Amino acid sequence: MTSLPNGESSSGSAEAGSDIKRLQQAILRFAAEREWQQFHDPKNLAMAVAVEAGELMDHFRWVPNDRALAALDDARTREGVEDEAADVMILLLEFASVCGIDIARAVERKMERNAVRYPVDLARGRAVKWDRLGDEPSADNQ
Repeated sequence: MTSLPNGESSSGSAEAGSDIKRLQQAILRFAAEREWQQFHDPKNLAMAVAVEAGELMDHFRWVPNDRALAALDDARTREGVEDEAADVMILLLEFASVCGIDIARAVERKMERNAVRYPVDLARGRAVKWDRLGDEPSADNQ
């Protein structure tokens, strides 16, 4: 049983893993039907994730930080953001499959590591990298 940073318990990645595995199987089937595996090697998939992440960011370019969430009130913007987020996830799940990564377990491990690196008492309300949390808070990182 894994203790998650939010205090909840997880019995491994069984439930989340099954949903992820189902999505990965559908993604791999989609690519196989089109004979795209020849193009979907780790390098190209990693690059595609970055490209799609850039397209996701493009929806928020020049939007003031305090208006970023409100930008999603526009139906066309929301649809575009949802499409790009889905593209990022599709490619990342395919990347994990191709590389033999149990992505649900990798996320759980990373969250456990982050809980250690970012203790609540030091990290709460601070946008500071983990290796700087012990430094005295300054006006620019509180």
